[in-house]
Amino acid sequence: MPKRKIAVVITARPSYSRVKTVLSAIQNHPDLELLLVVAASALLDRYGSAVNFIEKDGFTIAAKVFNVLEGENLTAAAKTTGIGILELSTVFDNLKPDIVVTVADRFETMATAIAASYMNIPLAHIQGGEVTGNIDEKVRHAITKLADYHFVASEGAKERVIKLGEDAKMVFNTGCPSIDLAEEVLESKALPFDPYEKYGGVGAKPDLSKGYLVVMQHPVTTEYKDSRKHIESTLEAIYSLDKPTLWFWPNVDAGADGTSTGIRAFREQHQLPNVHFFKNMEGKDFLQLLQHSDCLIGNSSVGIRECAYLGVPVINIGSRQNRRDRGGNSVDVEYSQDQIENAILTSVKKGKVSSSSIYGNGKAGVQIAALLAELPLQFHKTIMY
Repeated sequence: MPKRKIAVVITARPSYSRVKTVLSAIQNHPDLELLLVVAASALLDRYGSAVNFIEKDGFTIAAKVFNVLEGENLTAAAKTTGIGILELSTVFDNLKPDIVVTVADRFETMATAIAASYMNIPLAHIQGGEVTGNIDEKVRHAITKLADYHFVASEGAKERVIKLGEDAKMVFNTGCPSIDLAEEVLESKALPFDPYEKYGGVGAKPDLSKGYLVVMQHPVTTEYKDSRKHIESTLEAIYSLDKPTLWFWPNVDAGADGTSTGIRAFREQHQLPNVHFFKNMEGKDFLQLLQHSDCLIGNSSVGIRECAYLGVPVINIGSRQNRRDRGGNSVDVEYSQDQIENAILTSVKKGKVSSSSIYGNGKAGVQIAALLAELPLQFHKTIMY
């Protein structure tokens, strides 16, 4: 019996970390063949060249899709999605996969879902059913309706997917694959690498031995015109606290120009003597960095997922993660310097919190690969309304 060909499409820096263990499990499964497609911002140097980490980890890339339109605004996002549909349709036609796997909720993933659906290729969706209250939620739920198999990260997400009318027999709470990596670093006693030496970056090189903060803040698509103002509140708070801080560059979303410009302008004016900036980091290294940090500040889902499992305190700013299932490690604040400062000081004083398994127990990759090998191949919907 020939192996099932599984095309997994990686479109952005965070997507790779979220599914790395799935890729390994597919690659190691005797009945599956991995066809890895790397597209969009995952190929771009300005967003950290995730493709370099993918190749370094030993994965063979079956196809690359360059489809990002410059501009970092709503029009560019829409056009990037359209180009992605055109290019991925050709890739799928050439590779002829048995199943296509798409990840989470970034706008580029919509192109994967549409291309596979219109080509009658069974579609599997990882991390559906979650709620956040912005454009990501629209994309996530739209992909759910296009998908045939649903590998969700929590019981709440499973219930929502079924309520959307999906066949309960095709909805599986596997947990989040990113927790697989978090589980590997949970018992790490000390940071095993020098981030400055290994990843370069720019800015000051503060001493990390007595604690440090990590910042990862992205623009909110539905509030993209305010992205510079939003990031300035965080910059003011970090500057005022003057604690060693490692800051990561934003995703390629509408409003990223405002976020980036705000950071550069503030950095030129204030020098930021205790802050170092990075573009990207290998997934496991990034989690180790978080594991040994005092606190994560920003609006990344890593704060809600992996940090909950690691027990790392998180200051979640603004609306980007609204309504997402929580594990008890995060404090929500507005775009306010005072609120951000006070929340950081309080969280650092309290220290680590209890680990939460709300997003899984570290076995998602193997579970997803097993399901991809066993599920019946189908690209039609059973009416469940």
